[in-house]
Amino acid sequence: MEDARRHYLDLIRGDGAELSPALARAFGAVPREIFVPDGFLSRDGRRVLPADPEFLATVYRNDVLVTKISDGRPVSSSSQPSLMAIMIEALDPRPGMRILEIGAGTGYNAALLAAMGATVTTVDVQPDVAARARSALARAGASGVRVETADGYTAAFAGDPERYDRIIVTVGVAGVSPHWLDRLEPGGRIIVPVEHSGTHPVLDVRTGGAATVVCPAGFMSAAGPLTARHRHSHPEPVPGMTGLTETRRPCWRPELATLAYRDLWYAAGAWHHRVTQAALPDRQQSCLAVLDESGESGAVVLADGAILASGAERDRYTAIGAALAGRWDALGRPPMSAWDVELVLTGPLWTPYRWTVRR
Repeated sequence: MEDARRHYLDLIRGDGAELSPALARAFGAVPREIFVPDGFLSRDGRRVLPADPEFLATVYRNDVLVTKISDGRPVSSSSQPSLMAIMIEALDPRPGMRILEIGAGTGYNAALLAAMGATVTTVDVQPDVAARARSALARAGASGVRVETADGYTAAFAGDPERYDRIIVTVGVAGVSPHWLDRLEPGGRIIVPVEHSGTHPVLDVRTGGAATVVCPAGFMSAAGPLTARHRHSHPEPVPGMTGLTETRRPCWRPELATLAYRDLWYAAGAWHHRVTQAALPDRQQSCLAVLDESGESGAVVLADGAILASGAERDRYTAIGAALAGRWDALGRPPMSAWDVELVLTGPLWTPYRWTVRR
């Protein structure tokens, strides 16, 4: 196990996460396998059980472990460890801090925060998920964690301490609940994945309603008011975009690396309200798409700058995709982390409405 966890830390760091000594100790000390006692679905869809020879090796990969499916969709999991690490480092937890976590999942994330000296309250709207997390935390001997079944929008429950130094959200949401901001201590922060162009980039939100972008991400979506549509919403992701033909040849050599492509995608979503995510039949990774008003056609901008388009307005949407890519390129290809985001109260949520690139 020592060798497995040492390799585990190397995998997390290798994916771009910087681990503070405290977080590295937490990852090394908290046994992830305890939080998936009934097994999980791996990324390739296989069911992995504790009795399987590859169980521990798979647990200690830098990968998401899906633990609950409903109507064919994943609804609970243990997130990818490198993403957990980036979010925890952005949260900047300190010993003695009170942290509210929205989305208990397996309880593993809360256990890591507790191992760093925080007092954690984690809530989940699914009673069975909360119960399993509570049981796993007890088996792991994690102290300083309270698990409650509660709606994440209000996160209200009996005996709530009301005020928190930090709030971390581990499900994809459309915006920030005003209830979270009301319960945040002055100088606190909320680390939260907020929908943007079909994905859930992680934001660092401060008490005044201003935010910066932490990293790209894709999360399972929350339920209820936390996913309310609003006037700044992008179109829903397209599960399969077909009928596309090449309308612009590749123009970037080499093609954009994965993170740079996500940077372009974020910028395009900040500049155009019809940008979203589309799956293409012959590609493993989803792509940046600009949809026409039908929601079925438009243009797709690929990592090499090529554009594929379909529909009656294919030429128009090709021009829009080319303009968005060219604008980002002309600005010096700003990374996602260079954006400042202003939030406005829209219906039940504080949602992004203005984006500015720091120069």
